[in-house]
Parts: sequence; C-alpha cells; structure tokens
Amino acid sequence: MNMGAECHHADGAHPGLRGHALSHALGAAESRCAATQERLTAPRRRVLELLLESNAPQKAYDLIAAFGAQGEPAKPPTVYRALEFLERLGFAHRIESLNAYVPCRIDGQSHRAAFLICDCCGAAEEFEPDFTAQLAAARTAGYEVASITLEARGRCAACRT
Repeated sequence: MNMGAECHHADGAHPGLRGHALSHALGAAESRCAATQERLTAPRRRVLELLLESNAPQKAYDLIAAFGAQGEPAKPPTVYRALEFLERLGFAHRIESLNAYVPCRIDGQSHRAAFLICDCCGAAEEFEPDFTAQLAAARTAGYEVASITLEARGRCAACRT
C-alpha cells in the first residue's frame, strides 16, 4: 500500500510476519481461542494470517482478493465475518480513517490501541497510549467511555531518511 509517489524507501522496511514468527502468532491465537471456548475456523485463521503477513493495513476487499491459496477470492461475507470475530477477540484493529485492518498483538492483554500511520508508505504501527487523564475527565463529567481510537499521521523513520 503505497500512499505517495514520493515514497522511495526499500520494500521491507515494515515487514509482516513470516516463518516461525507467523506460526507462533497463529498458534498463540489458537491457544487464546481454546482458552475462551471460541473457534479459530479456517476462514478466520486465513484472514488473520493475511493480516499478520502484511506490511501495511489491509482493506477488506484486499483480503477478499488474497484469500484463496490458488488466487481464488473469498465471498465477502466470509471475510467480513472473520474480521468481526478477530476484532471482537482483540486479534485485529480497524483503522477508521483508512477503513483498513491491522493485526494486534496476541498476548491476551487487554489494551487501548493507537496508531502511527505513515502518509508516505502507508505503514501503521500500533502503540499503547496513556489516556488516564482523559478518562478521568470523562468520568468527572459523568461520561462513560466505551472506546477510544487515536490515529496520528506523519512519516515513519524509513520514509524520513
């Protein structure tokens, strides 16, 4: 996903998971599903695998097109249901401004996520912000916060050099 024509850094600056790292992440997802009595079905596993392998956020239609091992696309409801499951279990996040998805760490820890999005190469890096003051202010105002999404845009280190 190349966001700008001026992006000239080498491909691979933001690599997705491969080999043992990919197998380990998928195994961790299966373990978490088993622990919560959920099922990581073959379509759900394939969508998660595509997200983990990617070097940038993926739109649902990109996932649909890449779904089949021999290049055959998936039916849209299959991928959308898988994405909904992955989000619900915390295996993936939706980046609202891009209408795209990224994998989340699969360590079982609940967290609030925020994203650094590169306007040049399109990479998105997740980080965990500290919203303590904002949540306290919301509670003081009598507001119950259900979710927070923070997206910061700019240029990654690879694109800046």
